[in-house]
Amino acid sequence: MIPTGIPTLEDVEAAAAALEGIAISTPLMQVSALEELTGANSVHVKLESMQRTGSFKFRGAYWRCLQLSPEERERGVVAYSSGNFAQGLAAAAQILGIPCTIVMPVDAPEVKRRKTEGFGAIVVQTDHGQRPREEVAAETAVQIAEDDGKTLLHPFDDISIVTGHASLAIEVLDELARLRFSAPDDLLCCVGGGGLLAGIALGCHVRGATTRCTCVEPVGYDSMGQSLRRGSPIRVDGSSGTICDALQATRPGDAPFAVLQATGCGDPLTVDDAAVREAMRFAHDQLKITLEPSGSVALAALMGSGKRYAGLNVVAILTGGNIEMSAFADIAT
Repeated sequence: MIPTGIPTLEDVEAAAAALEGIAISTPLMQVSALEELTGANSVHVKLESMQRTGSFKFRGAYWRCLQLSPEERERGVVAYSSGNFAQGLAAAAQILGIPCTIVMPVDAPEVKRRKTEGFGAIVVQTDHGQRPREEVAAETAVQIAEDDGKTLLHPFDDISIVTGHASLAIEVLDELARLRFSAPDDLLCCVGGGGLLAGIALGCHVRGATTRCTCVEPVGYDSMGQSLRRGSPIRVDGSSGTICDALQATRPGDAPFAVLQATGCGDPLTVDDAAVREAMRFAHDQLKITLEPSGSVALAALMGSGKRYAGLNVVAILTGGNIEMSAFADIAT
């Protein structure tokens, strides 16, 4: 039973309808090589790397922007992001004619900064020193919102963001049904702050699917996994470093956490950088797609799962492909 305040089927379907024809209905690919590796009955990967702006983030950003009042749209929005939400929000704001400012860590990938500016956003860069970079960027975004009267949009801790991301689950379930597959037994999804996983779990739940939605995080940045085990949100140190630049949140969002507690999810998993590199190479060589490290995390977990998913129907979300080829070569080879 979903508690009061958690989005309903009607809310999710409204978001999915609004995104239809705006967001890309990205391909769902069956991968026989992964079926052979894992012993799964079926393995599909959802290619959100082919979404507008190169990641799933556009979904939640566009739906959130649609919730703004006319006055809020006129004053504009501000957000912090290491790059993928930055691009998703900038693109959504450009489509809707909303002024947009993005605060990005100075060490965020250059390609993500350039693309964000290409969508018309003003980019403010922050130097975080020895502190977690997302925390410093967040503080700067809050100050800009207060000084300029802009609406502060959180990249994941916002129930409208979660609802927009639920459209991805609706696509997966509908496409599998069209292909005459049952709903997945397990769905693997990378987690930074938890907005996407919560959205997918929400979408599956309101549709009545019994899918286990599994949290996959980089080693050292498993705040959601630890929080789910403990039963309340906790903060991790976030100083260990990871090649997964988009998954460096040190605490899960309260809104995603509440949704996941209401819907339930599978046992959390972590992957190290070596596994992520291997997944990037597999995607490039076997699937002919280029993924950024963060976008490869669910695939890495699946590839390293042994026979955990033997006989089951599994979906892995490949969340983003925003990486320059020179950086890809340095990381994956």
